[in-house]
Amino acid sequence: MLLPSPVPLVAIPEVSGISGSPVGLRPSTDLVVRRDRSQVWVVATALVALAIKLVIALNTFGTNDVIAFYQFASSLTEHGLRWCYENLVAFNHPPLVAYSLEGILRLSHEPFLERNGISFPFLLRLPGIIADFITVLILLRVNQQTQLKIAPWALHLFALSPVSLMVSGFHGNTDPIMVLFLVLASYMVLRNKPIASGIFFALSCQIKIIPLLFFPIFFLFWYAHRGHARFFLSTTTASLLLWSGPLLNFPVTFIKNVLSYGSFWGLWGITYWLRLTGWSQFGRVTFHDFLPAQNLVANLLKLLIIVAVLVIACRRRTLAAESFFQSIAYAWIIFFVFSPGVCAQYMVWLAPFIVLLSPMLYGYLTMTSALFLFFFYNTIADAFPWYIGISQGSHNEKWLPWSIWPWTVLIIGMVVLWRNAVKKPSLQLLSFQEAGSKVN
Repeated sequence: MLLPSPVPLVAIPEVSGISGSPVGLRPSTDLVVRRDRSQVWVVATALVALAIKLVIALNTFGTNDVIAFYQFASSLTEHGLRWCYENLVAFNHPPLVAYSLEGILRLSHEPFLERNGISFPFLLRLPGIIADFITVLILLRVNQQTQLKIAPWALHLFALSPVSLMVSGFHGNTDPIMVLFLVLASYMVLRNKPIASGIFFALSCQIKIIPLLFFPIFFLFWYAHRGHARFFLSTTTASLLLWSGPLLNFPVTFIKNVLSYGSFWGLWGITYWLRLTGWSQFGRVTFHDFLPAQNLVANLLKLLIIVAVLVIACRRRTLAAESFFQSIAYAWIIFFVFSPGVCAQYMVWLAPFIVLLSPMLYGYLTMTSALFLFFFYNTIADAFPWYIGISQGSHNEKWLPWSIWPWTVLIIGMVVLWRNAVKKPSLQLLSFQEAGSKVN
C-alpha cells in the first residue's frame, strides 16, 4: 500500500503564516472561481449526507446505546447525577452529557413532537448529525485559508462518508459532537485564538474524556507560541464550571466512573489477538473489573500511548499552526494502533484529522472502516435493512475479524509515516528535541 508523502511525523518546516497563497501573490480569478465552485459541490454533498442521516434516524431505532441512554436519562431525571454514578456501572459520561440527556428526554415528551413521531432515539442522534455537517464546513475553511490542501475527492468522501452515515445516522451516541468540538479547538489554533481553543477543547472533554489525551499537544503548542496562560485558564475554568458539582460532592465516584474509563478489552487490536491465545487471564470481554494480566497489559499500552503523545507534543511544539491538525492526527494513529479497546463508533474520532494528514490514508481507512462497521451493524441488527441493533457477546466472533482491516491500515500508515519522518536529519529516536532543529 503506497501512501503519498504527507507532512513528516516530527520534521515539518516552519511556515510563516496560515495564508493559502505566498506573500505578494494572488490566485488568478479563474482559480478562485474553480475553488469556490468546488466548495459549493462539497457543501451540496454534505447536505445530501445530512438528509440521508435524518431519514435513517427517523426510520430506525438505533443500537442498544440508544436504549442505554434512555435508561440513563430516566435514572437521571428520577434519581439525579450522583445516584447514577454510584449505581450504574455503565454510566461513564461527563456531567454535560447527563444534563443533555435529561433535556432530550423532556423534549421527547412534548405533545407536538410525540404527535409527529419525533422520539428520543431521533433527538439523541440529531445533534451528532448536525455536528457532522458543521465539521465539513470547518474543513472547507481550513482547506481555503491554509496550505493544508485536501484533494476534492477526499473532501467529498469525508462529506458523504459511509462511516459517518452509519455512526451518526444509525448508531446513536455522542461521538460526532466530541469530534466537532475537538476540530473547533484545533481550528482556533489556526486562528491564533487560545481562549476560544481552550473553551472548545474543554467542551470536547465534556462529551467524551478521550480528548484529555491531547492536552499536552495543545498546551505545549500554546506555550511555544505564548498563548499557554490564556489557553490553560479558559480550559480549566470551563472544565471546572461543568465538573464542579461532581468534583465538590462526589469526586471519588466521578473520577472512577468517568476519568478512569478504559473501553472494552478483547475487541480490538492487540487485546483481540491476546484474547485469541486462549489464556484465561486474557479471555474476558469487559470494560471493568479486569483480571490481573488484563490490567497489566492495558496499563502498559496506555502508558505507551501517553509517552508517545508527549513525544509528539514536545517535538512539534514550535512548528507552525498549520502543522497542528497533523500533530493530532499522529496522536490518533498511535491511540488506535495501541489502544486496549476501541468501540465501533470510535471510527469517526480520527477522520477529520487523517484526511488533512494524508487523503490516501484516509481513503483506505474509510474503506476498511466502512466494511468493519457494515458487518458489525448487519450482525447485531440481524441483517439489512436495519431497524434496531442489539450487540451481544454471541455476535462478537461474527464481526470481529472485520475490525482487523482498519487496524492493519493504521499500522501500515504509521510505519510509512515513520519511515518518511526518519529520513529527516533532525530526527532522533524518542528524542524530545524540537522538530526541525539541528542535531548536535
